[in-house]
Amino acid sequence: MAVTMAPKASASPFSRKISTAFSYCNLCGFSLIRMMSDYNVETINDGLNEFNVEFHGPKESLYEGGVWKIRVELPDAYPYKSPSIGFVNKIFHPNVDELSGSVCLDVINQSWSPMFDLLNVFEVFLPQLLIYPNASDPLNGDAASLMMKDKEQYDQKVKEYCERYAKKEHIMNSTGEEESDEEDLSDEESESSDEEDEIAGHADP
Repeated sequence: MAVTMAPKASASPFSRKISTAFSYCNLCGFSLIRMMSDYNVETINDGLNEFNVEFHGPKESLYEGGVWKIRVELPDAYPYKSPSIGFVNKIFHPNVDELSGSVCLDVINQSWSPMFDLLNVFEVFLPQLLIYPNASDPLNGDAASLMMKDKEQYDQKVKEYCERYAKKEHIMNSTGEEESDEEDLSDEESESSDEEDEIAGHADP
């Protein structure tokens, strides 16, 4: 006797959407867990797609000793679409926008592959960017120009930024700028006060 098999019901669009959402959450969670095992990670709004990562400058580079907070945003299409990466506290580098912290890195912006993950970003891509800056494709024109015209002064300014904006205490704040700005203001007020005292001391009787 012939047996007729009922056709297998296909998943509804709603079911496929839920399945995709769970897969995305699992993938984000897996990436975040792997990051947490090697890095200090701070989630934002208790979500898995937006967080900050503590990043240390690579050894034997101008940025050695610097500590930065890196903002990471994972798009809905991750890992098929690259994450958004940005420096929160300041860094002086031709390929990092000084105001927004945006990063100009081909492997993230153009040639990203789902074969890559966040560990590649923090263990390979960012360290290489800091060690081998590309002055021909800058986001910070001043840094690129100084690097090409006066390498010694460029090196000095990189180290000054590391001291001023990229220490452990700076990443505890949102940008690391407020404390430095207050120090600058305090210094200026102190100098102004000294000048006024000096003028007063030489006033005619």
